[in-house]
Amino acid sequence: MRKAWLVAGGAFGLCLCFVALLVVGTFSAAAGLAGGAKGAVALARGAVPALYQPLVQKWGNLCPAINPALLAAQLYQESGWNPRAQSHAAAQGIAQFIPGTWATHGVDGDGDGDRDVWDPADAIPSAASYDCKLAGYVKKAPGDPTDNMLAAYNAGAYAVIKYGGVPPYKETRNYVKVIRTLEKSFARPAGRVEPSRQAAGAIYFAQQKLGTKYLWGGNGTPEQGGRFDCSGLTQAAYRTVGIELPRVANDQYNAGPHPSRDELLPGDLVFFSDDLTNSRAIRHVGLYVGGGYMINAPYTGAVIRFDKIDTPDYFGATRVTEDGAAALPTPPPSA
Repeated sequence: MRKAWLVAGGAFGLCLCFVALLVVGTFSAAAGLAGGAKGAVALARGAVPALYQPLVQKWGNLCPAINPALLAAQLYQESGWNPRAQSHAAAQGIAQFIPGTWATHGVDGDGDGDRDVWDPADAIPSAASYDCKLAGYVKKAPGDPTDNMLAAYNAGAYAVIKYGGVPPYKETRNYVKVIRTLEKSFARPAGRVEPSRQAAGAIYFAQQKLGTKYLWGGNGTPEQGGRFDCSGLTQAAYRTVGIELPRVANDQYNAGPHPSRDELLPGDLVFFSDDLTNSRAIRHVGLYVGGGYMINAPYTGAVIRFDKIDTPDYFGATRVTEDGAAALPTPPPSA
């Protein structure tokens, strides 16, 4: 367990002032931090479970219309990395192929002589291969090739060709937006991550809860005495600024891009895990306030307090965005 930074009564008010100054100072300099190249050339650390990362990294570069982060976003949205997932529509496996599509487009990705929809070593290469085939079908359509490929995945290549790009279907346009947004949560940023404009409000809410007793499963309801656990606190904090996060810490990790440790800003979510190779193993989250500290609802018997983030189980951070949170699967996937 992390050692607490205990706040004595006389220092409590000073700590709140400290946080306020950090927030003001940080956002005064936000314009400078937001500059730099956008996009990504690699996967964010641990965002893809280690078991599947080599497959996603390899096959995500199969053609120019896809990249590893985009492929990861599709797999996460389809199954939450569950290789045994099965939908009511009979979609199967980690890539959620329906039997007819698998029969036509499934490939023997690992070269073992069979095409097994339940085997990620076949299903992940098949997903990439299918994406690239769709991209080829719509390559002459105007607009962004990746957007057109995703639209073809959702609505069919004919619709993309007919409408000269992403068709005017609400479901299809939402699908394209969701995957392109989730893509950012699996990509390692190539430049500085844009600062959050809602972070100060989330911090203000969390500050008011300092000293409140922890409650496992706590959502802050009157019946629970206004008590929270770690992800309940972060969810409630961002809800006050109009952003609805998932309830579970490891799903909150995918609610936006991932700044590096030296680029953290107040309001970032910071995550902790016993497995630093797999975001699905994240077990704890806090709200960063600057200076190496977070507002933290730590464990039963403790109170919401300030704690240091630099511990051996520090996993990484997420800069929450409204689009990022809205793009997460509902209900959140389970692995």
